[in-house]
Amino acid sequence: MAQKASIPERKRAPAGMRWPGDRNVAVVLNIAYEAWPDGATSGIGPMGNPLPGGAFDPNADSYGRYGANAGIQRLMGVLAKAGVAANVFTSGILAERDPEQVRAVAAAGHEIMGHGYAQNLIPVTLSDADDEKYIRRTTELLQGVTGVRPTGWVSPRATANSSTLRRLIRQGYKWQADAVDDDLPYVERYEEGNLIAIPLCIDFNDLSHSMRFGRTPRQFIENFQDALEHTLAASDDTVILDVLVHTHCYGRPAGAWAYGEIAKMCADRKDIWVTTRGRIAEHFLSVL
Repeated sequence: MAQKASIPERKRAPAGMRWPGDRNVAVVLNIAYEAWPDGATSGIGPMGNPLPGGAFDPNADSYGRYGANAGIQRLMGVLAKAGVAANVFTSGILAERDPEQVRAVAAAGHEIMGHGYAQNLIPVTLSDADDEKYIRRTTELLQGVTGVRPTGWVSPRATANSSTLRRLIRQGYKWQADAVDDDLPYVERYEEGNLIAIPLCIDFNDLSHSMRFGRTPRQFIENFQDALEHTLAASDDTVILDVLVHTHCYGRPAGAWAYGEIAKMCADRKDIWVTTRGRIAEHFLSVL
């Protein structure tokens, strides 16, 4: 039986809220740095025809492994050239498999977010005990490798179960991005404490853009440029624009350049706030 989502008490952003510098647009660059355990694969791969009978797909498995083998290094390079920091959604299993690379991401100034232990372990499909186990394990692994306990979380598929958010509070998380229901942050109040939801803008996602709709990397840039122009023009409308790429998709040469172009386009602009979710949470609390 499907779990019903709990509805906590909420406190929304104050009317007329602005970003620092009286700006109306915040841009967050995001990287999904993901992995699957042995025996599980990405649900999306370059071959359009799924294998019959639920057979293990070595092609999809190989496709998913690209991100940790090569994609993360390339995307770190394009961000370094642009001089901007990103939120990096990080699977806990990567802290076991490649701790030096996870440590390097954090050392470069990027904000590590807990992103579940592995991508096939979607909280809504797990028992309460397993959800608790994987949140705890992911958090401890990331802290052990980076030296910093993560305070932000996004679930695999951004799909929490009915009590995941309460567990996050108990593990010390301050904010989460498993929400797509608003433009601005809001506070969720539980018996365990408060958790800030920072909704994820879903308009600029390389997987849906290229794998689902077959659009080009140049169109990825153009879509973002158009949205940025029009959101800035709507100066009374305060929003977050997320740009999300996956290390196993636009971490490849054909897509990484487009992510880099967007990062460079945003880096030196004074009319937008290029930021991370952690800084958004801090600003939101300061204006409540």
